[in-house]
Amino acid sequence: MGKYRDDAAKLLEYIGGKENIDAVTHCVTRMRFVLKDPKKADIKKIEALPSVKGSFTQAGQFQVIIGNDVDVFYQDFIDLAGIEGVSKDEVKKDAVKNQNILQRIASVLAEIFAPIIPAIVVGGLILGFRNILEALPMERLGGATIAETYPFWGGVNHFLWLIGEAIFHFLPVGVTWSITRKMGTTQILGIVLGITLVSPQLINAYAVPGMDPSEIPVWDFGFATIDMIGYQAQVIPAMLAGFTLVYLEKFWKKVIPNAISMIFVPLFSLVPTVLLAHAILGPIGWSIGTWISNGVYAGLTSKLNWLFGMVFGGFYAPLVITGLHHMTNAIDFQLAADFGGTILWPMIALSNIAQGSAVLAIIYLHRGNKQEEQISVPSAISAYLGVTEPAMFGINIKYQYPFIAAMIGSAIAGFLSVFTGVEAFTVGVGGLPGILSIKSQYWIPFGICVAIAIVVPFLLTIVFSKSKFGTKVEA
Repeated sequence: MGKYRDDAAKLLEYIGGKENIDAVTHCVTRMRFVLKDPKKADIKKIEALPSVKGSFTQAGQFQVIIGNDVDVFYQDFIDLAGIEGVSKDEVKKDAVKNQNILQRIASVLAEIFAPIIPAIVVGGLILGFRNILEALPMERLGGATIAETYPFWGGVNHFLWLIGEAIFHFLPVGVTWSITRKMGTTQILGIVLGITLVSPQLINAYAVPGMDPSEIPVWDFGFATIDMIGYQAQVIPAMLAGFTLVYLEKFWKKVIPNAISMIFVPLFSLVPTVLLAHAILGPIGWSIGTWISNGVYAGLTSKLNWLFGMVFGGFYAPLVITGLHHMTNAIDFQLAADFGGTILWPMIALSNIAQGSAVLAIIYLHRGNKQEEQISVPSAISAYLGVTEPAMFGINIKYQYPFIAAMIGSAIAGFLSVFTGVEAFTVGVGGLPGILSIKSQYWIPFGICVAIAIVVPFLLTIVFSKSKFGTKVEA
């Protein structure tokens, strides 16, 4: 008899039975279902099971949090149900039918950016550390920086740019590779396409704004010319080029005979895409990206920037629930490319910290509840390090009032962050370590915002608990 057989049997019953399951798989901590009729799932009964730590619906999937033993639970479940599990990719495909068009776009963006986020986080930490070394004058060093004073740290600073440049200047390579990976086409073609957008032969995108147009070299085809401009750190041109490559390759695979497809499919896919990328898609993508970043930047620096900060700070967490928060990645990257930094990302870090602080209050209120602490303690740590899903779905949304408290704390912190102009170099670790990605001149105001994001949600969660405001469930 399996360890979780009883709970697995009840989960099967409460989820609507075998006939209500289109697909099922699991990840590190969760069972993932695509249900024929999600309304048949009895969430209250499911969450009351001893083995279940919580549940939520995201990207068309009904997900049940089990914990580290999820693989054992999963095996008991499929044995009992008499069904076969499928891969996560197959579950995602099945889940699409439960998504509206906005959710599908968000899901695609999530799958494009998720594989490159680890590199972005590393890059953010490196830029933050280099900021300390080269951009922070110190009184005890006579107003000089660490890199200027100490040859060793100067060498470290110089060396680390090798990694930072590879991550951020060559970001289009990661984007085009990730698109071909997500869409199931030839990944090496995506890598080659990305390299053609950032080749050393091209004028660096960062140098273009200050150049006279007549100084920009061109490819001269006799009847037309194309500017030899690179797209370093540009996300939207890379996305347009990547999807063009994908759909061209899929088209040619349908019309070119298999006997010669290995030669002509890559040729007819890559060469036209590179030409289109530099002649049409790149300039259009650059214009779109500039328009978006200018619009967001105008909002963030306008007289009503405090309102934008309050709204975005307060409602970022609900965006995470829907999965739409992945859309902010492209905006952050574009802001960093166009303005040398992003005012948007600090608010995301503050929102994550606020969710962790609300969980910390629940740990305090329910101290001694060993069963809940198996979820709450790791969730709080995870949120403070930038991953909030366990905190939100496992604790805050379950009780409701901590989630509201975190939103209020995040709104206040977001208001102050934008009001004081806090700016990050780029995307970094979205929690307490995120201060390393903040420009040094904004460390003090960002530190105050962090204090607000810690204290306000913690105190409000306690107050709401005593007053029963927003209370959904009590332990």
